[in-house]
Amino acid sequence: MPSLSPLSPVAPERWGGGLAGAWVGAWTAAAAGPTALVAMTALGAARPGVALPAAILLGVGGAIMLRRLRRRLDDSVLSLAPAAASADRAPPFAVITENLPDPLMVIAAEEADDLTGRRFVFANAAARERFRIREGALLVTAVRSPQVLEAVDEALFGGVERMVEWTGVGSQGRDWTAQARPLGRDEAGSHLALLVLRDETDVRRTERTRADFLANASHELRTPLASLSGFIETLRGHAKEDPGARDKFLAIMQAQAERMSRLIDDLMSLSRIELNEHIAPAGRVDLAMAAQDVIDALAPQARDKQVGFDAVLPPRGAAVVEGDRDQIVQVIQNLVDNAIKYTPKDGTVRVEIFPGLTPATAVAPRDPAAARLSLLTPDHSAVEEFYAGLRVSDRGPGIAREHLPRLTERFYRVEGQKSGERQGTGLGLAIVKHIVNRHRGGLHVESVRGEGATFGVYLPMAKTLQGKDSRASEEPAPGGVVKLS
Repeated sequence: MPSLSPLSPVAPERWGGGLAGAWVGAWTAAAAGPTALVAMTALGAARPGVALPAAILLGVGGAIMLRRLRRRLDDSVLSLAPAAASADRAPPFAVITENLPDPLMVIAAEEADDLTGRRFVFANAAARERFRIREGALLVTAVRSPQVLEAVDEALFGGVERMVEWTGVGSQGRDWTAQARPLGRDEAGSHLALLVLRDETDVRRTERTRADFLANASHELRTPLASLSGFIETLRGHAKEDPGARDKFLAIMQAQAERMSRLIDDLMSLSRIELNEHIAPAGRVDLAMAAQDVIDALAPQARDKQVGFDAVLPPRGAAVVEGDRDQIVQVIQNLVDNAIKYTPKDGTVRVEIFPGLTPATAVAPRDPAAARLSLLTPDHSAVEEFYAGLRVSDRGPGIAREHLPRLTERFYRVEGQKSGERQGTGLGLAIVKHIVNRHRGGLHVESVRGEGATFGVYLPMAKTLQGKDSRASEEPAPGGVVKLS
């Protein structure tokens, strides 16, 4: 702290205007008496022997009083300084509330019996973006969970704080923890309540993924492990000296080990996909190029089965979608691999890509006589989007209508197709469904018994392409037709 004479008529700047004025007033009062006595002595109105000692005494007394006053003023400044500094740096609370990552809403209501009278009087940016809340909107237009609505009512009219769990609807349903707190009444007499939502999707998905993985692994690995254990016991017993039986059992054991390896790979892949299913991918993928890469990779497998490809692909850049390339390639590979398995010798697998589809044309049936089912429908946004569609058709035995709803269940195999040459884990279509859901797309199937099945996938096109001439099309763009045999 800088030194300052107790008789200085200038107060420190840190005292502020009010404290500085008090200091100047006290200094003037303390100096007025000695100054007046000295002036009277100089004018001959007072005797020097009496006036001068009196002036000195008054000056000393005034100095002592000023020193004490200064100490009090310094103490006051020190006690007020933190509060003043805090007030000067007070954060803009409205800005902080607006930018909170969790949705935060204030709900007002007048009458408990008026169930449609709960309306939003405030919603921060996270709430407006997630629930598309407009000014003055009703609570039921954004939140339809009976548990959450009941908690809000108890906060509004019962003064009770409650916390409930809520899972949103739709293909991208998220897990929330909703907390409702009473806020009393406003100036107009309306009841107010605060509703805060916390996204628990990551935590819940992690828990479910771990539990599902353990349950699926323990269930599906039990059979091949039992088989391996039995063959090992046989080889150590009476088949030890039988070369023919030994070679046969070792081949079976190798097939079982390979099946377990595929099963674990598919389970790990499915667990990773489910864990991040609620997070939309940010990349861009040329769907036609990805399909061509898959066809090239599976061409040796198709030749071994004497199956050909009929690929109808648009030009490069015409079907660019938003997505993760590795996962989209996995979708195409799973569908084409299934088609190769079920297509008979000398048959053809047809791979088609249609850019510029509207939601209506993306799900339009292709064969009116076919049994058809939508396995996944995306949550369409308010702004119309365009999609790129992928269709993979085989010439196999087809799928009966009663089996269609269960095709994307884990480990589900159509009766009569669980053994033989068609080896698989029963997780291929489940993986396809979860990847397509992460990409905000749709999945459907059509089948005619004895004529084959067609699986269709449609994914949102990249935004830059949607702004161009993306008229809906019923057929692929002319040209770009590739036929492989």
